[in-house]
Amino acid sequence: MADVNVHLALCQRLLDADAEPVTSHPGHAGTRVLRASTATHGDVVVKIHRGLERHHQEVHAYRTWVPALGDRAPRLLATTDDPPAIVITAVAGVPLAERQLGREAEQSAYRQAGRLLKTLHAAGPPRLEPDWTAWLADRAEYWIHQAGDRITAARRAEVRAHMRALRDLAPLPARPCHLDFMPRNMIYDDGEVRLIDFEHTRYDLPARDLVRLATRVWPHRPDLCGSFLDTYGQLSAVDDLVLEHCARLDILTNLVRRTAAHPPLAEVRLD
Repeated sequence: MADVNVHLALCQRLLDADAEPVTSHPGHAGTRVLRASTATHGDVVVKIHRGLERHHQEVHAYRTWVPALGDRAPRLLATTDDPPAIVITAVAGVPLAERQLGREAEQSAYRQAGRLLKTLHAAGPPRLEPDWTAWLADRAEYWIHQAGDRITAARRAEVRAHMRALRDLAPLPARPCHLDFMPRNMIYDDGEVRLIDFEHTRYDLPARDLVRLATRVWPHRPDLCGSFLDTYGQLSAVDDLVLEHCARLDILTNLVRRTAAHPPLAEVRLD
């Protein structure tokens, strides 16, 4: 109840003094979220971030790139740094990950998702600096250290080899990227898909946005890959290489997050 009261007080201070709570949930990765009703904007979402970095990142995304998505994403209504929070319009529907759809409806949803991601990637001019391949290689070293003895020396060497190969592809243009582009952040309602949760959104290598779909969804559903690429566009040979190399980094970071609270019992495979 305390969290609900904090969120509601924020909504009442920033947007509508007569706002009322509707539903709340703990959010994802340390965020806290309340859905509230207002007289001025209908239902809204109050989101308190886990820190200022994610907060500023999401505010920047909403102000700079998300408007390109039109009514297929929430709108930013209010923001405050103390606490780091935003109020956005609520979108109708449920996450695509929670819907059981027929094959044609699901293929349509992925065609829409491809169009949305293509639009987001085009919402800002390409940048060659900083060198994101070098940044990702540095991040890989951080995650290798975090993994400790959860992976073997051979696996560490494998990840490093992929990062060296990634750096050899430079210079690569960076674009505005979502960086948590998964069905849980695709909201499905009456045949339409909308995109939410932009706290990770920043410039990066566009193919990185496809890593989790390519490793967790498409191997089991190649038809959804085809539907997505129908609207996103076919991947280049360089895109395929970025996917291959960055998939190793994604698997490594996922391993560390899943096992952070547990001592390693055996090596976890990275392939």
